[in-house]
Amino acid sequence: MSSPKPTVLILCTGNSCRSHLAEGILRQAAGDLLEVASAGSKPAGYVHPLAIKALQEIGIDISKHKPMTFEELEDWEGLNFDLIVSLAPEAHHKALDLTRTIAADVEYWPTQDPTAVEGSREQRLDAYREVRDQLLDRIRKRFGRESSGNE
Repeated sequence: MSSPKPTVLILCTGNSCRSHLAEGILRQAAGDLLEVASAGSKPAGYVHPLAIKALQEIGIDISKHKPMTFEELEDWEGLNFDLIVSLAPEAHHKALDLTRTIAADVEYWPTQDPTAVEGSREQRLDAYREVRDQLLDRIRKRFGRESSGNE
């Protein structure tokens, strides 16, 4: 059975930063209009502290988010997602695989992995801010007034 609200799944590799950034932003932007979840192909087991910090700076709290595996998704709404957004190549392949068993639209938003950035804490945090801002812009364009929303 499908949720009465449109459902969006955000997929990534580690489900520790990019997908949680996107999930937090979309949850806040959509309010009660969408159900949002995220998962990873190889979850890191935690949400990266710099991802939490980057969203706290704009008033979004993801400190209680928990990484989810693809296998755990089977318990979430029976996998009846309307839209799957993938942020990494491996996640995109998984998203396409999921469409063999569910009728969902898939969008690929290639997103740089901020965990790959080295340097000082501030330099690494800047990488998370950059990803946050790119996702914020993408979500505003996709789900904001410029978009007709999820169909």
